[in-house]
This record gives sequence, structure tokens and C-alpha cells, in this order.
Amino acid sequence: MHGSAAPLDTGPESVDAKFRALAEPRRREILRLVAGGERAAGEIAAEFEVSRTAVSQHLTVLRESGLVSERREGTRRLYRARREAVRELQAALDGIWADALDRAKSLVEES
Repeated sequence: MHGSAAPLDTGPESVDAKFRALAEPRRREILRLVAGGERAAGEIAAEFEVSRTAVSQHLTVLRESGLVSERREGTRRLYRARREAVRELQAALDGIWADALDRAKSLVEES
């Protein structure tokens, strides 16, 4: 398979980059669009009331953070969500919740 995808890095900087990428609402919506399968850049851009250049910039941020992969087919650029990167985010969120629940449990037990 050819295409460009950031190598999967599970370090804290990688998770931070993914969360920063998703801080922008349009990027979250783009990720939702490509989570169901590969979509062409033009097809993605057609879903938004902003310029194709703006959508292209959002796709670049998502690709550089490792959340989406890009594949070229002729002149088309096709994007899809990287499931392993999304799972990495889910694991980070699960860890946050687990820590919070452990702290809450400790507080209750101390009372």
C-alpha cells in the first residue's frame, strides 16, 4: 500500500499532537467523515463552507498528527482515519478517567 502516514508514536508528545489537531471543530468533523472509509479530498471539501485550501490545511494537520493517512491515486488524494491512532487517543482518555475514578474512590474511602 502506498501513501503517507506519520509513523505511529505512542509517546506523550504524539498524544498531545493528536489532541491539538482535534481542538479545531472542522478537523473533528473531517475525522468523522473519513472514519467510515476512504474519501477524496474534493469530496471532503464539498462538505464544508470554507475554501478547499482551508480544508487541505486541516487535512495536513490531521495527517501530520498521525490521525489520518493519505493515498494518492492519479491526481486524487484519498484520506482515511488511522484506527490505531484513534485507539491511542481512546487509551489516553481511558487512562485519564481511570486516574480520576481512582482519586475519587480514595477520597470517598478517606471520608
